[in-house]
Amino acid sequence: MHVTLKNLLKINENVNTNLQNESKISVAPKIIAVSKTFKIDHIIPLINHGHQDYGENKVQEAIEKWTKIKKENKNIKLHLIGGLQTNKVKNAVQLFDYIHSLDSKKLADKICYQQKEQNIERKIFIQVNLGKEKQKSGIPEEELFDFYKYCKNINLNIIGLMCIPPLNQDSKKYFLRMQELNKEIGLKELSMGMSADYLNAIKYGSTFIRIGSDIFGQRY
Repeated sequence: MHVTLKNLLKINENVNTNLQNESKISVAPKIIAVSKTFKIDHIIPLINHGHQDYGENKVQEAIEKWTKIKKENKNIKLHLIGGLQTNKVKNAVQLFDYIHSLDSKKLADKICYQQKEQNIERKIFIQVNLGKEKQKSGIPEEELFDFYKYCKNINLNIIGLMCIPPLNQDSKKYFLRMQELNKEIGLKELSMGMSADYLNAIKYGSTFIRIGSDIFGQRY
């Protein structure tokens, strides 16, 4: 068995054990295997096993890596988890099933335009910058509700919120706040939790966890 598949099965086991201990969580989160920077031979064992959800950071890398494979595997869902530049929106809307990083009206307008042009509707998360970190993308919490209304008015399919908590801080308080905001808005999905903190994220209602290094190993 390939090491990446072993690692994925271990994550699945950890998630299922966690769910058994959390009686209020009834549905297992989807595991997004974050395959950015890894070549396709690391990913093929997961595809052959039947895993469906994969995450990429860069549009151009994803086009080169996934265009052919997605045509051959209709069940694969591709998630854009990195920042999206407006000049890459056309290709992103064409290839990705989910966009996790919506963070501005300008980007919202571009996605809206391309969806109409291509007659496609994508599932979109609004990225929230709860830690007010200048180096990170995301809508500030105080602007979130107005931004959500704007997105709904232009008919974007907003399914949930996404966050990346500040490094070296207890992520639980950020996950709790995200859960509260999601409920206040009335959204069903939550994209939060990575290799270091995904079990905590599940406790706070995450429905999509983004796992990279715990599946594929360290990036160099």
